Amino acid sequence: MAAPLEGFVNNVRNLSQQGNLSQLYDFLVKNADMLVKNVSNLDNVRSTFTMQEHSLGILAILLARYNATPSTDAVDTLLTHTQEFINSCNGEQVRYATDLFADLCHKYTQSLVEKKQPMRGIIFLVRAVGKIQLIQSQLTSIHADLCKLCLMSKCMKPALQFLDVDIIEISKESGQFDAKSFLLYYYYGAMIYLALKNYKRALFFFEIAVTTPSMAVSHIMLEAYKKYVLVSLILHGKVPVLPRYTSHIVSRYIRPLCQPYHELASAYSSCSSAELSAVVARHSDIFIRDRNQGLVRQCTVAMYKKNIQRLTKTFMTLSLTDMSNRVQLTTKADAEKYVLHMIEDGEIFATINQRDDMVSFHDNPEKYNGISMLTKLDEEMKKCMDLDNRLKTMERDISVNPQYVQKSCGLHDEDAPMPSMKMGHVM
Repeated sequence: MAAPLEGFVNNVRNLSQQGNLSQLYDFLVKNADMLVKNVSNLDNVRSTFTMQEHSLGILAILLARYNATPSTDAVDTLLTHTQEFINSCNGEQVRYATDLFADLCHKYTQSLVEKKQPMRGIIFLVRAVGKIQLIQSQLTSIHADLCKLCLMSKCMKPALQFLDVDIIEISKESGQFDAKSFLLYYYYGAMIYLALKNYKRALFFFEIAVTTPSMAVSHIMLEAYKKYVLVSLILHGKVPVLPRYTSHIVSRYIRPLCQPYHELASAYSSCSSAELSAVVARHSDIFIRDRNQGLVRQCTVAMYKKNIQRLTKTFMTLSLTDMSNRVQLTTKADAEKYVLHMIEDGEIFATINQRDDMVSFHDNPEKYNGISMLTKLDEEMKKCMDLDNRLKTMERDISVNPQYVQKSCGLHDEDAPMPSMKMGHVM
């Protein structure tokens, strides 16, 4: 074994035994290049360590092997060793090197993507999040990797246990958190909710991606904004005004790049299927290039449904032929299909007389006094109370934060460490 590697082994053993994990982390960072240069001997070094006692040392070795650009055959072995490490590593140790552990997961994910084996890594990334996550509502950069693999494998359910929990804290990996991981988590999360037809949650995730503070144009934010417009039309029939805290780059740079989508929204507001179809045809190449043609088609369907809902406010009964003419559908059979689907989904309350081809519209039968409705109201009240408690806790934490106290007292300490998020140009 080469002299540098002997010194590496001795230092890892000694610092691990002493429990001086912070110093061990610094040592591993400084010796990363040395490990890459001696990658051919790292398997022998790894065999001298035990998983529970020397997890940080093994972590550094695995990273060096990834950074050394392994051969195709070596990648398979490396993936297996990474999975074994994620399963059995000492969580207390890797939490001293969350940035290195997250980097390992990023490289593991990228290798699976290149090998087109996304399903293989889902269960291991779920466990990886659990290794470094301090509370369930804490976001780590590994979350984005997990969502990516779930999307690629079309296996959405494993990601929902994390997506359904509102984030109130961000993991500081080496004192920072890459904004790209933050944006990708919400973008991929929104895409997963879209696949599951949960438009309300998808819109919320897209909004977070679009309103993330930024000083530069982000391609992720641009793509999120396009889908934000389309999902808003599907869900609300209009594009809501973004919150006041939205970065100026959205209105100054991103909105002008999304002109076809705003033309679509304008045509939607006209309630004219002919005008909407003209916009779709004019910009079809752009929608296809952006891979948004599916959402655009759903916007067309949503407009027909909105027009049918408007008829329920004007008429008590209406023939299917008259309805198809008023909402600009091709045939009365199309009108009947829409009405049946809307009744099934609870979007309107109506009955169809097949003999006369007449539709009768009814009032909402819900009296808001049943057990199920009371249970739902109780659940919503509990959510509001929980949110209020979280806000009070955050307010208390902010009030004792040294940086907040300095600013509120008019003091300035330029040397005070500030928590940072790498924004930059995310592509």
